[in-house]
Amino acid sequence: MLNGKTAVVTGGGSGIGKATALKLAADGANIVVVHMDPEEKAAAVIEEIEALGVKAKAIRMDVSDFSAVEGMIGDIVAEFGSIDILINCAGITKDGLIARMKEDQFDAVISVNLKGTFNMIRHCTPVFMKQKHGTIVNVSSVSGLIGNPGQANYSTSKAGVVGLTKSTAKELVSRGVRCNAVAPGFIATDMTANLSKNNKLVDMIPMKRMGTADEVADLIFFLASDASSYITGEIIKVDGGVAI
Repeated sequence: MLNGKTAVVTGGGSGIGKATALKLAADGANIVVVHMDPEEKAAAVIEEIEALGVKAKAIRMDVSDFSAVEGMIGDIVAEFGSIDILINCAGITKDGLIARMKEDQFDAVISVNLKGTFNMIRHCTPVFMKQKHGTIVNVSSVSGLIGNPGQANYSTSKAGVVGLTKSTAKELVSRGVRCNAVAPGFIATDMTANLSKNNKLVDMIPMKRMGTADEVADLIFFLASDASSYITGEIIKVDGGVAI
């Protein structure tokens, strides 16, 4: 049980992040949802979480802002007493072929998906080291493992998350901190709403369907819990067999 623990979930206002926040809350964790959604949408998520009997707070924050993230982490520790679990789900896409991709398309995706993940880990690390425990789960993607046409920026950012996960795991394991990542395939969320109508894409998936946010959240929950206490530095796919 996660009773009394505090979990920070970036991208927690929708999709995989929201499903993960609700799953952690159902097991007793207090939740901080870091998001860039409209305030009303985030407030509705917090209402769902609080209905599970835990403390919850939403913070609208651009995770690519190094200094702002530092201040936010300090505020969370002051209010909640600790941070025990960090889930990095925040991510964006700005797809395009390499020959036509603009610099700002590439930079924006790297800034949120990779630098944002680094910023959160960087500023939670002193907290984890001081308390001598912590669990980090990053959301990568099968696109970061095998590449994807039209997603050079996204695939690069998610491949970077793989390297960041492994380096973090090696650096912090002696301090009682574990760091793992999940690599989702095609998951039915708001971000992939248009893809779900593409029958050719679905046919590429050995299981012949897109995954759900809850299926990814189940894996994240496992990696965040004591059930995975001897696992660190792993990148686990949840993709219906796409990257076999």
